[in-house]
Amino acid sequence: MLDETLLDDPEALARADRRGLLRGAAEAGARVRTAARHAAEAGIAELRPDGRPRAVLVAGAGTAANGVTDLISALAGAGAPVARLHPTGVAPAAGALRWALPGWAGSLDLLLVITIDGGEPGLDLLAEQAYRRGCTVVAVAPRSSPLAEGVGGRHGLVVPMATPPHEAYEEETVGAGPGALWALFTPLLALLDRVGLLEAPPEALELVADRLDRTAERCGPAIATYSNPAKTLAAELTDSLPLIWTEGTGAAPAGRRFAAVLAELAGRPALAAELPEALPAHGVLLAGDFAAGADPDDFFRDRVEEPQALRARVVLLRDRPAGGLTAAPAARELALGHDTPISELEPEEGTELESLAELLAITEFAAVYLALATPATPS
Repeated sequence: MLDETLLDDPEALARADRRGLLRGAAEAGARVRTAARHAAEAGIAELRPDGRPRAVLVAGAGTAANGVTDLISALAGAGAPVARLHPTGVAPAAGALRWALPGWAGSLDLLLVITIDGGEPGLDLLAEQAYRRGCTVVAVAPRSSPLAEGVGGRHGLVVPMATPPHEAYEEETVGAGPGALWALFTPLLALLDRVGLLEAPPEALELVADRLDRTAERCGPAIATYSNPAKTLAAELTDSLPLIWTEGTGAAPAGRRFAAVLAELAGRPALAAELPEALPAHGVLLAGDFAAGADPDDFFRDRVEEPQALRARVVLLRDRPAGGLTAAPAARELALGHDTPISELEPEEGTELESLAELLAITEFAAVYLALATPATPS
């Protein structure tokens, strides 16, 4: 059960936030600026590619790597296929994850290696394999990490991962934490802008950082719940099974990322799907055991020993619809027809990257508030 009194007590939130999640969320804009500077210093702005890669392969561990791959794929569109290389197993001797290139990968392809750790020997071996195959290799990893030292200067280009402003000499401690995603994602935006797969020039990245800063001000712990979109969303999701329905290019990966951080940071299950496919995919959940009217609350239930069952709640994340075409009215009609409550988020006007940044920031703040204000969740 969410402790809503904690949401409006900044000092109590600070005491509960032993992992520094709120600070990490607030510093996302700063991480974008630092990461953009590292990319420029690494020479990405001076690259003169011969053309677009045939395919973009992304390798890394954890939800941040998965989120980055999803975001790149959405933004690149039909420019080139984007695929994540999942670990193929564990090396028997070292017990470490290992990766392998697909058989067709070669000199026309681009391998992106991203890690907040930099100590995975399997990624170093993958980069070496890609180099032998003729792939272009670009890595984003902590400065002076084994991966950065192994790849840099020999097998490809390394961009140092932007560290949190408050702990410039400490390692990232939360793989899915706010800020880690942008530290990995920003240099790749700059790179893919240079190879022509998407548009993310330096001025666009500055706008993203500004949008993240403004969103952090709106969602910060000092802002009361009634005017704080992230706290409001966290409060609405208490005792709920979030059905995250998305509409728009940027909203889709933001919704999937929200489901991932709800699980990893707050220990909450959630399901994400894109409209209009979400309607048949999740429609049965609105009428089954998770429906608002299913198994009505028993007056004699022990509120301590028998927690309230989860009930479905639709979370509608939307970009501004192109051409006025939208499935949102049908989504609202389906949900309300089953007495299912709806939470809606739609970003302010701006570029596609700005809208994406705002949705990612609000939902990550919401996941953090759920993590901190739910007593059963360790923080």
